[in-house]
Amino acid sequence: MLIEIAEKSGFCFGVERAIRLTEEAAEKYGELYTLGPLIHNKKVTDSLENKGIKIAEEISDAAGKPLVIRSHGVTEDIEEAAQAACSVCIDATCPFVKKIHNIVSEQPEDSAVIILGDKDHPEVIGIKGHAHCKAFVCADMAEINALFESGALSRDEDVALVIQTTFDRGRFLEYSQDIRENYDRVKIYDTICNATSERQKNAEELAERAALMIVVGGKSSSNTGKLAEICARHCTTVFVEDAGQLSKQLLKGLHSDSIIGITAGASTPAYTIKEVHDKMNEEIKTTIENEEDFAALLDQSFRRVYTNNRVKATVVGINKNEAVVDLGIKQTGYIPLDELTNDPNATVGDIVKIGDEIEAIVTKVDDSNGVIFLSKKKVDSALGMEKIAASKEANETLEGVVTAAVKGGVIVITNGTRVFIPASQTGVPRSGKLEDLVKKTVQFKVIEINEQRGRVVGSIRQANKEVRDAEKAKFWESIEVGQKFEGEVRSIEDYGVFVDIGAVDGLVRTSELTWNRVGHPKDIVKEGDKITVIVKSFDPEKKRVSLSAKDPDENPWTKFVADYAVDDVIKATVVSITEFGAFAQIIPGVDGLIHISQISTERVTNIASVLAVGQEVEVKIIDIDTDKSRVSLSIKALMEDAAPAEEAAEDAE
Repeated sequence: MLIEIAEKSGFCFGVERAIRLTEEAAEKYGELYTLGPLIHNKKVTDSLENKGIKIAEEISDAAGKPLVIRSHGVTEDIEEAAQAACSVCIDATCPFVKKIHNIVSEQPEDSAVIILGDKDHPEVIGIKGHAHCKAFVCADMAEINALFESGALSRDEDVALVIQTTFDRGRFLEYSQDIRENYDRVKIYDTICNATSERQKNAEELAERAALMIVVGGKSSSNTGKLAEICARHCTTVFVEDAGQLSKQLLKGLHSDSIIGITAGASTPAYTIKEVHDKMNEEIKTTIENEEDFAALLDQSFRRVYTNNRVKATVVGINKNEAVVDLGIKQTGYIPLDELTNDPNATVGDIVKIGDEIEAIVTKVDDSNGVIFLSKKKVDSALGMEKIAASKEANETLEGVVTAAVKGGVIVITNGTRVFIPASQTGVPRSGKLEDLVKKTVQFKVIEINEQRGRVVGSIRQANKEVRDAEKAKFWESIEVGQKFEGEVRSIEDYGVFVDIGAVDGLVRTSELTWNRVGHPKDIVKEGDKITVIVKSFDPEKKRVSLSAKDPDENPWTKFVADYAVDDVIKATVVSITEFGAFAQIIPGVDGLIHISQISTERVTNIASVLAVGQEVEVKIIDIDTDKSRVSLSIKALMEDAAPAEEAAEDAE
C-alpha cells in the first residue's frame, strides 16, 4: 500500500506567523497571554502553555500584561479594549483575515455586508465586528436568498460580499454564479485564502485516487473540517486529531495496491502529520505477515513517481552542474543547477549539502535510462509566492539579494522567488549604474503580484522612503535647541549652506558659518565637507531647522569684553564702508562702527574720501552694547581729546 501526503498540508503562513510572533514575544516579555486559543489545535496550545504562554478567556484576565490577538482576529471593539487594558498588545491576526477587516470597515454606513461562512467561528465574529453598516452572516446560498426575500436586504442597495478565508472554494464558485445572475448590486470580494484553496484542491485530487483519506487536525478547526467534507465526497475518510486515534481496523477491505492519503489543516504541525504517517506505516507493516512481502509491496509502491509529483529527496551527491538525490526508489534523481535556484550567481554547493533532505517537484521521468529529473526552485517559488503575497497584504518590508541587472531594472531573489525591481524603483539615479547593485542585499516593498504569471514587482525606493520617514518622525520627536550634529554640506547658496544632519537638511545662514566676516559661503566650505553644527531653532510643521556652525566656546565677543572697555584707545582695520559710516575690525570676529559723525571734527559727506578699506586707524571705544554685541568707535573723540592738549602747549609758550 502506498501512503501519500498531500502537497499542501500543515501550517499555513498565517499560523506560522502567529506562532512565531507569540514565541518571540514570550522570549521578550516572559509572562504572556493569548486572547483565546492561538489556533484550533490542542497539541499546539498545550505546547505553548508549557512555554509559559497562557490563554486569557477575557481581556480582564490579561489586564496590565502583554497580550497576543490570535490569528483568527477579533472585533474592532475588542482590539481597542485590549490596547487600552494590556501593557502590550501584539496583533497576530492573519494578514489575509486583516484584509477582510479592511474591506468590511471601508463600506459606507448606508450599505450592507454579507459574510459567507460559519456564524459561530471566531474569524467570522471578528469580521462582523469591523462593519460600520448592516452586516449579515450566511452559511449558504439559501440563507443569502432569504435575506432578500424577507426584505432584510433590498435589491436596490449596495451590498459587499466577503468570504471566510477557509470556505470551500467549490461551493463559493457555485454561489457566486447565482449571485451575479440574480443580485447585480452585490459586489463579490474573493477573500478565500490562496493557501486554503490550494490545500482543498490538493486534498480533493488525492482523494480521487485514494481508497482511504486521513484528515489530521483539531476538531474545532473550520478549515480541517472542510477538508474532511471534501475528501468524503470521493472515498472513505476519517478525521483524527493525532496518531493516537488511528487503528489497524482502517485497513480492512483495502487492497495491497491501494493508496492511503493524508492531508492536514492549516493549524496542524508537521510533527503530528509525521506521527500519523509513521503510525499508518507501522499498521500496514503489522498486517502483512511476511516482512519480505511488505518490503516488496512498499518498494513497488515507491516506484510510482509521476511528473508533477511533489516528493522528498535526500542529497547524496554534488557536482558542478547538478545535485544527485535519493528518492527511496531504484531510479536516480537529478536536480540541475538552474532548477535548484533562481539565483544565477549561486553554485550547487551554495544551495544544498550532502545529507540534506529537500522537497522537489518531478519534471521528467526517464524510465528507459532509469533517471528522474526534479526541480527544487518550483517548490521554493510556490512557498515564496505565498509568503510574498502575505507580506504585501501586511505591508511588510522584504529583504533579498540583487542577482542581475537586466533591461529596465534589476532582479532580486527572496524566499526562492524572483522579484523584478524597475529602474525607477531602485533608487539609483539616471546617471548611476544598476550593475552597482548586483550581489548586494537590499530591502524592498512588493507593489504588484501576478500569481498566474508568477510575476512579482518590487520597489527599493518605497522601502527606503519608509525608513527615511521613520527616521524623520523620530528626529522631530527628539530634536532640541542646542543639540549638536556632525553633518555634511549638501548644497551652497548665496544666503547660506544646507547641511545633511541625518534625517533632514538644515540651513546654516552665511552669518552663522563662522565668527569672522564672510563674503560668500563658498569661501568657507565646499559641498561634501563635514562640519559640526548646533540647532538654533526648528519648526516641525514647516519641517525647517536653523543651524549654526559657530562654536560657542570660541565666541570672539567673549574675548573682546574681557580685554576691552569704553574709553580704550585701540588700532582697528577698516573692513567696509557704508553710507552711514565705516566698520573696522578690532579683533577677528568683532567689528566696531565708526559712524559718519565720528570720523572727523569737520563735516564729512564722502566717507571714501577720508577712509579706505584695509586702512589701519586709531580709534577710541565710546560705547559697548553687550545685549546686542555692538561696539561704537570714534576717530573724532581722539581729535577732541588732543585739542585741549595742543591749546595748553600754545599757552605755555
